[in-house]
Amino acid sequence: MQDFAKKKINIKSPAKINLHLEVIGKREDGFHELAMIMQNIDLSDYLEFEINNEGLIKLESDCNDLSLSDDNLIVKSANLLRKKSNIDYGANIFLRKNIPIGAGLAGGSSNAAATLIGLNKLWDLNLDQETLCSLASTLGSDIPFFINGGIQLCFGRGEILEKLDSNFEYGVILLKNPNVSVSTAETYKKYSNRFCDQYLTDREMIENIRKNLRDNGLNNLNFDNQHLSIKNDLQLVVENENDSVKQALYLLSKLENCLTFSMSGSGPTCFALFKDIETAKKELNANSKLFEDKGYDSWVCTFLEKGITFI
Repeated sequence: MQDFAKKKINIKSPAKINLHLEVIGKREDGFHELAMIMQNIDLSDYLEFEINNEGLIKLESDCNDLSLSDDNLIVKSANLLRKKSNIDYGANIFLRKNIPIGAGLAGGSSNAAATLIGLNKLWDLNLDQETLCSLASTLGSDIPFFINGGIQLCFGRGEILEKLDSNFEYGVILLKNPNVSVSTAETYKKYSNRFCDQYLTDREMIENIRKNLRDNGLNNLNFDNQHLSIKNDLQLVVENENDSVKQALYLLSKLENCLTFSMSGSGPTCFALFKDIETAKKELNANSKLFEDKGYDSWVCTFLEKGITFI
């Protein structure tokens, strides 16, 4: 066994927002057929990885609301990689949590991907991105996105990825009531109950939706050409049932320089886009007291060209 006693890896693990989320149908494996555009933002968790020679995965965090046992995606990712690589040593992992839990920002998925990337380097496994993405897809539908990050088209259940080339520099304001969370599984179930009669099964029709998003997705997000347009099918369900989401969207819509606004993922976090980070900061400074009085935590951030990074 190699001596890695002093080797440490530090990683920045960013959140994502959905710039497009379209529920197309239901797959034979039980997952939904999706067409999405996902974008990393610079609201990030931080993970530190250190070798231990005990062959154990030990997770600690500054967040008291997280399970640190085997059901945590970080621990699942680490154990999967150990099994795949047939190694004897383990890792001590510390998570500094900034991304809110259960928020539709995929913090847990980002942490899982960061663990695969971090331990791949820490343990000198030299697995390529394709292998890491394959492992990630067994852990969760949106985890493969974070292996490459940035801005990507995501099809299938989220595992079919196509990198997009963009230089968007939008500023983002996020709003979330810290006392409200939304179950992704329940949201998809409710969406199916309401809209399953609209689901597509014809592969050609599904491919046409994918092609349309490939051809027009970035244009729909370019405010130089037209008014920004963001589609999130799950918002149709959550906004009607969740007063916190409905109010957050209303508050964001009233911001003077807001280009567009939407719910991210299955919610309950909502966001507004601004032409740049400075405009977003000014808007947040002017409205932070209002957001606080209404019961919301708020953040300002920008788009990231890359996803998970070593620091």
